[in-house]
Amino acid sequence: MSEDYRISDEELKKGQQKMLDMLLYFQEFCDKHGLMFYLHGGAAIGAVREHGFVPWDDDVDVLMPRPDYEKFEKLWEKYGDKDRYVFCKTNEKVNYHHPCASLRDPSTTFISSYNQNLDICHGIAFELGPVDACPDSAVKRFFQLFYAFVFVLFNTQRLPNNKGKLFRGASYIMYKLVPSKKVRYKIWKFAERKISQYSWENATHVCELRGSIKFMFKKYPKEWFDSVVYFDFCGHKVPLMKGYDQYLSGIFGNYKKRPPKSAQIPKHDLAFSDMDRPYTYYKGIKYFPGTKDVGGAM
Repeated sequence: MSEDYRISDEELKKGQQKMLDMLLYFQEFCDKHGLMFYLHGGAAIGAVREHGFVPWDDDVDVLMPRPDYEKFEKLWEKYGDKDRYVFCKTNEKVNYHHPCASLRDPSTTFISSYNQNLDICHGIAFELGPVDACPDSAVKRFFQLFYAFVFVLFNTQRLPNNKGKLFRGASYIMYKLVPSKKVRYKIWKFAERKISQYSWENATHVCELRGSIKFMFKKYPKEWFDSVVYFDFCGHKVPLMKGYDQYLSGIFGNYKKRPPKSAQIPKHDLAFSDMDRPYTYYKGIKYFPGTKDVGGAM
């Protein structure tokens, strides 16, 4: 499984169509059940700048207010089209090595390098992340950030490749100190409750606490996330948070200008993809080959 794998332009286009289908189904589901969400990251930039996908983007991320994020899982269990899409979220029995939930298309194959050893759904993913209420107290905010780091560390359970040697080394030590998967589960569940304990309705600021350090330390006026505005996306109207411009500018700078050619590449650590075959076709071939750890998973 080559570390130099790159998805072809043809496969990327097929993948974007699959993700658009998931997005439209997700939007219909949320509208039906009164849930709020907003496009995030590259998908949000694509909506504003490209009126569709960023040409080299290989995923769709959305954010939801924490109350809606929690409701979605319960509603999906009752009303979601589980034959069409699989809801994936780390729990006590299985770890996806990602701090957010996702919907995945089981008719496709999209294998991340850090999940090659896992017998999970490896369909192309549509990722869902929560936005949490942020406490006004500096002390409470400090502890919220502390528990956010604890949550990400013990929830993802994989060595980070892009956060520096110090963070990677500290993560390795913590995993060695707490080798029990059951104990790790209890730690991150406790930390998640601490993160999300603050009232969304009464908050003046909100924050993202889902993994990226540059996101964790930022907080935003809640009014940016209280309502949505709609943009054209591949011929459909999709929602962004009301404060999308301030939000995207604060994270990405001049996001309305395309980056240099050297940066116009898909961002995932991808091991293999096939948009025409279900991932189960490749079991024992491209994923789940044995018991050896792959990609820094702990």
